[in-house]
Amino acid sequence: MEIKQEEQLIRWLRIAGKTARWLLITLVVLAALLSLFVLYLRSQPLPKTDINETTTIYGADNAVIATLYEGENRVFLPLAQIPKYVQQASIAIEDRKFYEHPGFDIKRIAGAALTDLRHMSKVEGASTITMQLARNLYLNHDKTWMRKYREALLTIQLELNYTKPELLELYLNQIYYGHAAYGIQAAAKTYFGKNASDLTLAEASMLAGIPKGPRFFSPFLNMEAAKNRQRIVLDMMVNEQYITREQANEAFAQSLTFVSPEDGKGKTIAPYFRDYVVKLAKEKYGLDEEAIEHGGLKIYTTLDPAMQQKAEAAVQKYLPKDRDLQAALVAIEPQTGYIRAMVGGRDYTKSQFNRTTARRQPGSALKPALYLAALENGFTPLTKIKSEPTVFTLGNNETYIPKNYGDQYMHDYITMGEAIARSDNIYAVQTHLTIGPDKMLNMSKRLGIDSPLQPLPSLALGSNPVMPLEMARMFATIANQGQKAEPLAILRILDREGKPLVETQPEVQQVISRENAFLLTHMMEKVFQPGGTGQRVRSQLHRPVAGKTGTTDYDAWLGGFTPQLAAAVWVGYDDNRKIDSFADARQAAPIWASFMEQALAEKPASVFPVPPGVVPIYVDTGSGKLASQDSKQQELMYFIPGSEPKEYYEAPKAEKKEEPKKEKSFWDKLKFWN
Repeated sequence: MEIKQEEQLIRWLRIAGKTARWLLITLVVLAALLSLFVLYLRSQPLPKTDINETTTIYGADNAVIATLYEGENRVFLPLAQIPKYVQQASIAIEDRKFYEHPGFDIKRIAGAALTDLRHMSKVEGASTITMQLARNLYLNHDKTWMRKYREALLTIQLELNYTKPELLELYLNQIYYGHAAYGIQAAAKTYFGKNASDLTLAEASMLAGIPKGPRFFSPFLNMEAAKNRQRIVLDMMVNEQYITREQANEAFAQSLTFVSPEDGKGKTIAPYFRDYVVKLAKEKYGLDEEAIEHGGLKIYTTLDPAMQQKAEAAVQKYLPKDRDLQAALVAIEPQTGYIRAMVGGRDYTKSQFNRTTARRQPGSALKPALYLAALENGFTPLTKIKSEPTVFTLGNNETYIPKNYGDQYMHDYITMGEAIARSDNIYAVQTHLTIGPDKMLNMSKRLGIDSPLQPLPSLALGSNPVMPLEMARMFATIANQGQKAEPLAILRILDREGKPLVETQPEVQQVISRENAFLLTHMMEKVFQPGGTGQRVRSQLHRPVAGKTGTTDYDAWLGGFTPQLAAAVWVGYDDNRKIDSFADARQAAPIWASFMEQALAEKPASVFPVPPGVVPIYVDTGSGKLASQDSKQQELMYFIPGSEPKEYYEAPKAEKKEEPKKEKSFWDKLKFWN
């Protein structure tokens, strides 16, 4: 009996030994297979994913003027710039064993699995931060076992390819916080109007509770639920010994200041300019739309936010409320070509059409190009032409009969300065035909007018349509003493990693002489003096300005400049309806004057610099000769040496008049009767 028991024991030992060997072999094989599987996963690249990031557009002072995103508002933030409170709050509420597990919290998963089995459905989750990241980066949110299987594989890959801090960084920049805010930076801006780096413990704990259910825990939608969730987050932080109970209580009691959802997203300061910048980025600098809208680019521009607000205020102040008269305003810094302000219409929400790049007839506002061409071709500020109704005979016996505005004529000879101030059309057409129509056309192009022009007699009166942006460039060129700077809106564009994609520098070239630019500037100052077409806004201006008005049946303009800033303003109707000659046409001037005065309010008034190649001379305004002691009216004028008058004015000498013969009286006659 004992022998049989001994044999049975030996047999069982042999079986146990074999089983142990097979079990060991199986474990070794499984371990080897698992190692191979891990090595395989480690060798496989993660699926391609593009994390959409918000593109930010900055003004000249590096203030944000606009953000671009399609559906997902996200700004990537390095972990070093995310406060510890944010990191700790997210780990405490989402995955307290984050730094300890290899991507899966087995205890949590087991508990969740038992709950699911009891309910025979997927009702409870146990997702770690890495699992959530895998799902958000690569998968949808379907509650299926296949999705969970793929999620598990991707979780392993993420853990194999990234460190824990890198995973946390990705998570905090990827997770959804509601109201189109993806990532902690967008969330901080959306809810509190501040950068994530400035979040307090109270704010961090509020935000950390939102990703569990953005619709339910958003303080914008359900403050009570949001506060209850915040309390849970703070309690979990205490349990993990991130903070003390006193800190938690203090944070929970703190009154939080929220911004509105719309304010949190950030208002676009200059929507027409933003669209113009995006168009430039695509068409001029070759960036694709996907990169612009989702690439997390940083676009630094020339726009001055303070000037922009003053430009928008001027347009809103003077455009009538009872009709849909439109306006456009462009302001350029003459020395650099930097676009400092751009208003493309009265209300972007109603019309996104940018009128600063639309073509309209400039009328007399284009005449500075004509008079610069005339100064280059023998005219001087004293060249006189008679202002009277005139029929101009052209080739093929054709005639051209221009008229002055309101049929007002001096019926006398006037100088170029007087013609500019009064916007005399007869003087302009006669000048145009005298020097040749091609001269004004070429000068217009040199000054920055790229729109197609025709060398017709009517070009002198601005018959060909041009853009307000081109007109602003023309006035800026004159203001910069004949140096044309290409308009610049974008200074540089950086990718999401800070590498430069686009970098620009001002492009400046001398296109007309400093002397002629100054002669014209001096004459254009008369536009705002008594008798000039811009005299009615003279009281609004408290610094030297030069400019030119322009009016057609459909458009009204005023363009001009100081030494520091040039601007062009257009008003009219989009449907080419005729403007009212008083109610509508008179709005361009006060918009321009109001903007210029306010935009430069913080800068001292500056006179136009006189180049060394001109000479100042007092001229007798009646005769056009050098002023003398006999002159009753005289004016300071400038000339290029050699073109100034040489003779002094002399008052006409009084002619000797014979004394009329005295008729003899009756008594005188009696003396000679004998």
